[in-house]
Amino acid sequence: MHASVTKKMEPAYKMRDFGAAKRSLQDLAKSLDAQHPGAAASLREGLEETLTVVRLGLSPSLQRTLRSTNTIESMISIGRTTMRNVKRWRDAKMIERWTAAGMLEAERRFYRAQGFRDIPALQAALRSCLREVIGSQEEAA
Repeated sequence: MHASVTKKMEPAYKMRDFGAAKRSLQDLAKSLDAQHPGAAASLREGLEETLTVVRLGLSPSLQRTLRSTNTIESMISIGRTTMRNVKRWRDAKMIERWTAAGMLEAERRFYRAQGFRDIPALQAALRSCLREVIGSQEEAA
């Protein structure tokens, strides 16, 4: 089942059209309902969020980078490894210092993100989305 679902999901995430990608994933969820209701529910739950990179119209390489949480999870893991050396937490400031030390250690191990040259396009897309949200909130008020 896993391979066949992946085979259907990958093309949806590679689509440039948000509506078409969403319909494709909704159809997949519908087909999973009978045999794998948990998988269908999981797919529906994060549908909008997982398609954000498609909605923003980002380059395929930047989409690939932002679709995964691996970078964040790696940073958190390295931070935890650094902080486990602390035997006695004294106060909140100490927690902040060690958290910062862990993040700096993680930063040293980072690689340049695929699609990093397209970050200005990401910034522009986010600004545009923000303007739309603010505009719709002002209209509603």
